[in-house]
Amino acid sequence: MTQTLPEHPHTVDHHATGGHPRRWAILAVLVVSLLVVVLDNTVLNVALKTIQVDLDATQSQLEWAINSYTLVFAGLLFTWGILGDRFGRKRILMIGLTLFGIASAMCAYAYSPESLIAGRAFLGFAGAAVMPATLAIISNVFEPSERPKAIGLWAASVGIAVALGPITAGLLLQYFWWGSVFLINIPIVIIGLVAILRIVPESKNPNPGRMDPIGVLLQVGALVLITWAIIKGGELASITDEKVWVPGLAGLALLIAFVLFELKSDHPALDVRFFKNPKFAAANVTVGLSFFAMMGVFFFLTFYLQIVRDMSALETGLWMLPFAAAQLIAAPRSAKLAQTYGPRNVIMVGLTLVAISLVALTFATPTTPMYVLGIFFFLQGFGMGNVMPPATELIQGSVPREQAGTASAINNTIRQLGGALGVAVLGSVLSVAYRNEVNPLLDGLPAPAREAAGESLGGTLQVMAHAEPGRLAQVKPDVFNAYVDAMHLTAGLGAALTLASVVLLGFWLRTPYAPKHAVKEHVAQ
Repeated sequence: MTQTLPEHPHTVDHHATGGHPRRWAILAVLVVSLLVVVLDNTVLNVALKTIQVDLDATQSQLEWAINSYTLVFAGLLFTWGILGDRFGRKRILMIGLTLFGIASAMCAYAYSPESLIAGRAFLGFAGAAVMPATLAIISNVFEPSERPKAIGLWAASVGIAVALGPITAGLLLQYFWWGSVFLINIPIVIIGLVAILRIVPESKNPNPGRMDPIGVLLQVGALVLITWAIIKGGELASITDEKVWVPGLAGLALLIAFVLFELKSDHPALDVRFFKNPKFAAANVTVGLSFFAMMGVFFFLTFYLQIVRDMSALETGLWMLPFAAAQLIAAPRSAKLAQTYGPRNVIMVGLTLVAISLVALTFATPTTPMYVLGIFFFLQGFGMGNVMPPATELIQGSVPREQAGTASAINNTIRQLGGALGVAVLGSVLSVAYRNEVNPLLDGLPAPAREAAGESLGGTLQVMAHAEPGRLAQVKPDVFNAYVDAMHLTAGLGAALTLASVVLLGFWLRTPYAPKHAVKEHVAQ
């Protein structure tokens, strides 16, 4: 990989001598930079209940507040990866972090659900510049022999940040208003920018790709329309309404057009031909499905813990600690396990543990001891810790080093799409199932109030508290049971999809495992 600042003391090719001499310090800086982006994926979850009240937001608006970030993020990852390859990953990383700080301030002072959704979309635009640059730089400064360990630590930081987001948000909400969960990003951004400027070397791809604005527009348009249809279907409890099927079909049409356009393009926004490589395809599908289940589960668990179990934001965040601790234990060790037993086997065991934890949630009740749930939160984190590093290394190791930025962008695109669709699909399933169960309890309410009360658990309690406070106290246990029943269905669906990814992975990667250093694979072009 060529270096672009010849005056820098670390611009020579250090791969011949074991990688960049300050590679571990560089990894630490990149992890700090990455934390701020990944934290923003989950920091909103704990604040959802507060935001719903303060901004008078509906459940569908809350889903969009999460998904506007992830969809824009996913749609632009590849484009930012190309810009990093062309203009320098360090430069793009610093631009992305700077924009991220500005967008965080916008979200902190949002005055309506719509302004929050717009601010989160801008956050996604900025965050998309950060994540692919970090992984591409890691691939550039580490030799193949050390790269699995480095990627394991990188992936561990992703998983830990996913769990630390709710804890951080809980602490802030204990003492400040909900906008503080975004303002906390700004000091981390400043620290990251200073450290990057000092020690991270610049690197480029000697043969960078060209921009593909048509592909980007087709991709983002397809994802937004499909997600809109899924969320709207949950809101209306119908797939036959024209507000659901028209955007849904339009999104599928754009998705097909996107794939066909990318296949013909010599500079695609997302090169679908990479998926001809079974290792690359299987690892990406695994990542997508695991994040689908995890982000969808995090969405409904927030309301279960804060409303059904009557926990504060801080207590909710602290109950995510078992998940974070398990990631911290498992992820750094998963690379060694993958070298011994093969990445496929390690990933399949990890996915199975995730599925078991989701099955366990189908038996949760409003009074299940929290230590029991904590055990299964730990199990899910341990499973994810054994999925992400080997899967990421499979992806990065299946392409030549000069295409590391492209592979990273695709990997993270699939990760974000999985999370966005998980929130949309599982959130909609939860909404429909909950509405069907709670509607009989809302008899006697005026039609508009009944509609608002049936949309979400928070909506039910708010409407009934104002309309019939005495009746609310009588039906609250039944309302909570209705939500928990809907949660069971949602967790069961997540478990089924996770187990399906185990089967797909086993079928896709049936070839015997060969150590990565012994076989150099290239993507089928």
